Amino acid sequence: MPNSSRDDLIDVLEAVSKAQLKALRRLRRTPRPQPAGAGAAPPKRMSHIEIVYDILRDAHRPLHVSAILARVAQRHALTLDRESVVSALAKRVARQDRFLRTAPNTFGILPHPER
Repeated sequence: MPNSSRDDLIDVLEAVSKAQLKALRRLRRTPRPQPAGAGAAPPKRMSHIEIVYDILRDAHRPLHVSAILARVAQRHALTLDRESVVSALAKRVARQDRFLRTAPNTFGILPHPER
């Protein structure tokens, strides 16, 4: 085998080996997925509406959107867009879906129907 072909082949094999080693190291750093039922389940992600609902439920009274956003930032270290929250809540109020408006930009939770 001529030296230039041999050197080319060695260069290719070296590049392939480096790529394989890099992939193996990346796999080692990646946490293993746990099978279902093993250990504690990871925390469920919540939508912004679910977060606002939890805030209002824990408050036990209607809150102004500024107070809602402050509590979300404090509890969840999350900054929500004020206009998006007001828009989403207004849509839910119009559908009578969990929320009610008690004053301008002040929202509460609809009472549960008695059974």
